[in-house]
Amino acid sequence: MKQEHFSKLENMYLSGRCNDTYQPSIQVEKGLATIQFDVQESFFHAAGAVHGSIYFKALDDAAYFAANSMETSYFVVTSSFTTYFLRPVSQGYLKAIGRVVNRSKTQIIAESIVYDSRGKEVARGSGTFVRSATALSSEIGYC
Repeated sequence: MKQEHFSKLENMYLSGRCNDTYQPSIQVEKGLATIQFDVQESFFHAAGAVHGSIYFKALDDAAYFAANSMETSYFVVTSSFTTYFLRPVSQGYLKAIGRVVNRSKTQIIAESIVYDSRGKEVARGSGTFVRSATALSSEIGYC
């Protein structure tokens, strides 16, 4: 895979409006993606820790970009995702690492783990990703 494809995927991710809130960083390599963002109080549920939806976003995003690193022509979509929440986080940062574990002609399976700023695993998940009909292009931020 070429570094240009990975850089364009990183640009596409960062151009997503949903990331305005998170201000993440991303690094994409062949079959691997790392995403990191600081914990913010606006992410907390009533008990003062990060809401599970934030863990899910980190898990899905890391697994997704690991998967799309293997597909150079089309935008992939998440067709299923399973999450496991392991421990609460209320400060520091979240770092998600996604890895492709299997690729067939029709789907890519990727796993991801979220770590806190102490390096402790706080969530994990796995997803199935499939090619969509949307081409990777500058219109969707792939530039």
